[in-house]
Amino acid sequence: MPDSVLSTHELHKAFGALRASEGISIRLLHGEIHAIIGPNGAGKSTLIAQICGSLRPDSGRVTFLGRDVTALPTEARARMGLARTFQTSALAMDQTVMQNVLLGALGASGRPWRFLSRVARDAGLRDTAEAALLETGLQDLARLRTAELSHGQRRQLEVAVALTQAPRAFVMDEPMAGLGAEGSRHLTGFLDRLRTRAPILLVEHDMDAVFALADRITVLVYGRVIATGSVEDIRADPLVRDAYLGDGA
Repeated sequence: MPDSVLSTHELHKAFGALRASEGISIRLLHGEIHAIIGPNGAGKSTLIAQICGSLRPDSGRVTFLGRDVTALPTEARARMGLARTFQTSALAMDQTVMQNVLLGALGASGRPWRFLSRVARDAGLRDTAEAALLETGLQDLARLRTAELSHGQRRQLEVAVALTQAPRAFVMDEPMAGLGAEGSRHLTGFLDRLRTRAPILLVEHDMDAVFALADRITVLVYGRVIATGSVEDIRADPLVRDAYLGDGA
């Protein structure tokens, strides 16, 4: 069995009588995109929160790079290289593209906060930021105010900020949300190339993007895994069709 970069082991999480996670075990392998899909209320957000450290499971474990990180806070997991992008952008909209990436580089460096003007003059931090912008194709937009970017460009900027952390894995929460068809196609191509940098755990409702990108798919329904497999396996699974995909799959 290939070594996992990121794994969950029998995660359980309940909120009163609501069982949001029931024995969830998944694996993210080197070089792959593993998609997590399911209807609203399936427990996807709860699972991501447990993986990234903002929510402790009631039982079970999360391992990252072979280490049990269940008790580690979000910041410690990020320092290990677990990079997360959010459904709702966490970028500083009034800052420039370069300033956002410089802030990411500063955070990844572990250095104390300094004025942005000083950060911008730090050659090491600037080299890190420029490399991230080049890798995401945003180098020509470095001086643009972030609020002026398109929705898809902001998604790429979030990845650029994450790249300053030297990520070993990405966790992406609905990156296609709010994009039109052309934006989704562009971002799909970008994520397909990004998997060579680090594997991606992808939570997504855009099934065209999921089917185009995913090496494996896990389907959650009411906090339980009902299927894991290839795109072809998931398309053909009658339980998945009944619970989520419908006959249009």
